[in-house]
Amino acid sequence: MKKGATYRDTLRPEYRQSDFPGGLVRDKYSKRVVEGANLVRLDPEIAAAFPTSEAVNAALAGLLRKASPANSTQMAGRRSRSKVAR
Repeated sequence: MKKGATYRDTLRPEYRQSDFPGGLVRDKYSKRVVEGANLVRLDPEIAAAFPTSEAVNAALAGLLRKASPANSTQMAGRRSRSKVAR
């Protein structure tokens, strides 16, 4: 930044402050965006393992398929049979 630089109004010339009766509000809609989004923060080491959000979704979908109720009942059946066989 140049020495002696001053603040410059960044409002476009075609707009006036009076065009915004409620005033200029920073992050006016941010609360709505957060409420409507399903965001999850990953730890840095986990985020580094996945290049894209699609990769994360694919890994989680695979994990859900493995842990689905249909698979857990099959596993329970296998466990009970193995106990009987002993």
